[in-house]
Amino acid sequence: MGRVNTPLLTAPERSDLEAGFKLGDSHCFRNRCHVILLKAEGRSSKDVGMIAGMSHISVNSWVTRFKCEGISGLLNKPGQGRKPLLTGADKDSLLASVKSHRQRLQTAKAEWERESGKSVSSSTVRRFLKVLVEDING
Repeated sequence: MGRVNTPLLTAPERSDLEAGFKLGDSHCFRNRCHVILLKAEGRSSKDVGMIAGMSHISVNSWVTRFKCEGISGLLNKPGQGRKPLLTGADKDSLLASVKSHRQRLQTAKAEWERESGKSVSSSTVRRFLKVLVEDING
């Protein structure tokens, strides 16, 4: 049997992890807090992996990251994931194009694509405009 990678938690760390497990913003963060709490109980990495739905290698890497960085190490690092195609900088030019072609979204999209040099789908444009409307109304 290999060495045991059990984190020793202080009372504040344990309470922070329990709060993160119950009230965390993302499922990933809650799952990672749960992994650390289970490992602190002395469970094996394979058992914790089966409970959390990840491999024992991932469990050990999250425990190591927790030991090095604390609870902030369980958060996703910035820059992870796909970058948005449309940003706040595109807002004004896209809105101007839509205002000039109010009844024809395809024409407005084509005009905006020519001006900006970007290519996006119609559903992406609709989703972006929907978020803008929610921001204006909200």
